[in-house]
Amino acid sequence: MTMLRPLAIAIAAGLIAGISPANAQNAGATYVVSYIEVAPSARTVVVPVLRALRDAARKEAGNSNFDVLQRIGQPQHFAIREVWKDAKARDVHAAAAPAAQFRDKMKSYLAAPIDERPSTGYAVGQPKASGSGAVYALTHVDLIGAKKDDGIAALKQLSVDSMKEPGNLRYDLWQQGNRPNHLTVIEVWRSKAALEKHDVAEHTRKFRDALLPMSGSLYDQRLYRAID
Repeated sequence: MTMLRPLAIAIAAGLIAGISPANAQNAGATYVVSYIEVAPSARTVVVPVLRALRDAARKEAGNSNFDVLQRIGQPQHFAIREVWKDAKARDVHAAAAPAAQFRDKMKSYLAAPIDERPSTGYAVGQPKASGSGAVYALTHVDLIGAKKDDGIAALKQLSVDSMKEPGNLRYDLWQQGNRPNHLTVIEVWRSKAALEKHDVAEHTRKFRDALLPMSGSLYDQRLYRAID
């Protein structure tokens, strides 16, 4: 059986489970994940700067989600997860004073350029309430071009299966606009224990087995907690 049939099954199951392709539930929305690395000595100094950007962005027209995350184990690494009504709203945000002030303040702290990855929401789930112990897992998946559709089908099925787990709070697939064979898996779990249980679940193991021959790079999973 090819992976096309599982893809159709996955989409149907996803609709039942509350996960649907973004073009069916939020047409035109723009999704951006940004990775930020600062000097280790600046890891606490930049938190108020990031928090100020987040608070300002959440008040801007067209924003529906803006989270700032700090990496577990490497606190000098941060990630920003943004969702906007459309590309225009995101462009307005990028040109606004708070974003300009943020970029200016961060210049002296950065260890590398900010890596922004604009995407479309291939599969976006309905979030559940989360507590302070929630763990975010951001995973970059690079698929071999010829295997892109099969890989996306496998990721879609994984999202459907994972959303059924009691410890899961959110499971999204974002697809990069300029490189459609590159995707970001965004997971939110009630606790690290819930994520660890997911990592050894049968459907996760099955997915990892299927993904290996389709993957163009390491399965790069990074764990974070949200900044209050």
